[in-house]
Amino acid sequence: MSVSLTSRLSRDRRRTARLARIRARLAGKVVAITGGARGIGFEVATELLDAGAKVAIGDVDVDAVGKAAADLGVEGIELDVTDRSSFENFLDTVADRIGPVDVLVNNAGIMPVGPFLDYRETLIRSTLDVDLLGVILGSQAAATRMVARGHGQIVNISSVAGRLPTPGLTVYNAAKAGVIEFSEALDSELAGHGVRVGVVMPTFTQTGLIDGLATNSMVTSVNTAVVAEQVLASIAGVRVRAAAPRSMGWVNAYPILPRSLKRALLRTTRSGEIFMNPDAESRSAYSRRIGQS
Repeated sequence: MSVSLTSRLSRDRRRTARLARIRARLAGKVVAITGGARGIGFEVATELLDAGAKVAIGDVDVDAVGKAAADLGVEGIELDVTDRSSFENFLDTVADRIGPVDVLVNNAGIMPVGPFLDYRETLIRSTLDVDLLGVILGSQAAATRMVARGHGQIVNISSVAGRLPTPGLTVYNAAKAGVIEFSEALDSELAGHGVRVGVVMPTFTQTGLIDGLATNSMVTSVNTAVVAEQVLASIAGVRVRAAAPRSMGWVNAYPILPRSLKRALLRTTRSGEIFMNPDAESRSAYSRRIGQS
């Protein structure tokens, strides 16, 4: 057996053992997931169920969340993350039907792309409302319940875009950067009450968010299972900040790089062109869904 094959088998065994330890820590937990009808949220729900957790999903798309819930065999509840009363009802319904929420995964999000000067005010507001305000409102609603019980966990899904400011992603960059800093501040505030808050930062994930977009050497794409693995690991191990995949962890150092180097990287990798000039036809269905077209 070659050295490289032996090394790979050893890595695989270690990874399998690590995943088994993670799954064992999730069994029996009540987990509520926003934006759970598709994409990352659906994959996280699937993996948590396989690990023995009790799962409920919420989504603003009533038909989609009903179908997803039926496919998974879980509770599916209409949820508008931008509406406080809707979020309160979501958490109360989960508690009534399954039990008090141990973990909230704030996953719901939208990603408009294109020149900033072309953004309508309604699109700017909806992006900030869903991607940032929804996380804040959901965290407050969940944390109020968790602090009263003396334990709980919130995992907020941000993006590497929260660390990589890029032309064509301005408003999304702003919202996701806000989620990262909000999460760390809230964790510091609530840790003494038994409630932990973490953030997972996925790279390009193969969902509708990247329809019509190319990838490059600076930011590659991954499937939803890679992101779900980091979400589950964050729940099991209480990590304040994690990139998905882990190899993208370098983005945490990006903000301190000299501006000249950042600009050079954007030019070399042509990252700005990815979001400034998407394939409109390939992206049309997603753009309609989020109100960008």
